[in-house]
Amino acid sequence: MAVAETGADGAGRRRRAYLGSFTTAGGPGVVVAAVDGTTGALTALSGVGDLTDPSYLALSPDGDLLYAVSETAEGAVAAYRVTGDKPELTGPPVPVRGDGPTHLALVAGHVLTANYGSGSVTAVPLRADGTLADAASGVLRHTGSGPDAQRQEGPHAHQVQPDPSGRWAVSVDLGTDSVRVCALDAGVPVSHRETALRPGSGPRHLVFHPDGSYAYVVHELAPVVTVCRWDADSGELVPLGETPLLPDAPDGDAYPSGIVVSPDGRFVWVATRGQDVLSVLAVRGGGEELALEGTVPCGGHWPRALTASDGFLYVANERSGNVSWFAADPETGMPVLAGSIEVPAVSCVILD
Repeated sequence: MAVAETGADGAGRRRRAYLGSFTTAGGPGVVVAAVDGTTGALTALSGVGDLTDPSYLALSPDGDLLYAVSETAEGAVAAYRVTGDKPELTGPPVPVRGDGPTHLALVAGHVLTANYGSGSVTAVPLRADGTLADAASGVLRHTGSGPDAQRQEGPHAHQVQPDPSGRWAVSVDLGTDSVRVCALDAGVPVSHRETALRPGSGPRHLVFHPDGSYAYVVHELAPVVTVCRWDADSGELVPLGETPLLPDAPDGDAYPSGIVVSPDGRFVWVATRGQDVLSVLAVRGGGEELALEGTVPCGGHWPRALTASDGFLYVANERSGNVSWFAADPETGMPVLAGSIEVPAVSCVILD
């Protein structure tokens, strides 16, 4: 991984990307990269390997702090100060009382983690300065299983995030084929509703349409996206139908992973590992329908995560060890490969 010394982009704005990776597979840990606002290009600035397997990251609202899970059997979350080009830990990692956290998000003054191994969601309070409290304030343990005996023998919380209103948190569970809507009660996550999805589909991640009325759930064990109606007043998620991610039956492995919606709400992009493609879905009917427009190669192997920013798509290709970026056609949504940087065992990419 080459590291540059400068970071201002071509438009004079100082933007950053943050990349997570698996240190136990040879990754550098947390990487900071400069973002060229004109071309979308990334240039690595620094990397720190002081946290084991920081596989997923999230930024504070002001962009001064970066939060990272440690996807280990012990499970922890850490906070970095990122006001400079090199991340600096603000304190020791905080145990999440869960196994294998794969995702985290900021919700109502807390960091919530989705703990895949133990099938649970943990809340860690934030201090007034945004740093982590010394201990978790509560854990919600999921129950249930699915028909896939190898992958769904029990609950596997894969993602947690706030809804657009900020009132609720939703947790997506691959093991129970369901999405739970939760609320925080004195720092403890409490289940409000559970929405069942197709048995054996293995839901992985969810994104909301910009208008807040619809949500799209990508499944890991079936190459489809489920369109759902979202009611923030009642905290209810209602499935409406599924849309395929591939034009034909997959030839070999097909494990969808990341999903993002364009800021204007016109397109949804999904990465599928094994097939190593990005699917482009057109949003229709004000958000209640998706239509597959086509697929393109992802620019690497095993695309684990992706994000969209300023007309560009960024894909973390875990097994080929690179982050590729694409210019997205504003009319068709089709991505065009524009470049790539090497980041071994990369698992996550976010931009400020």
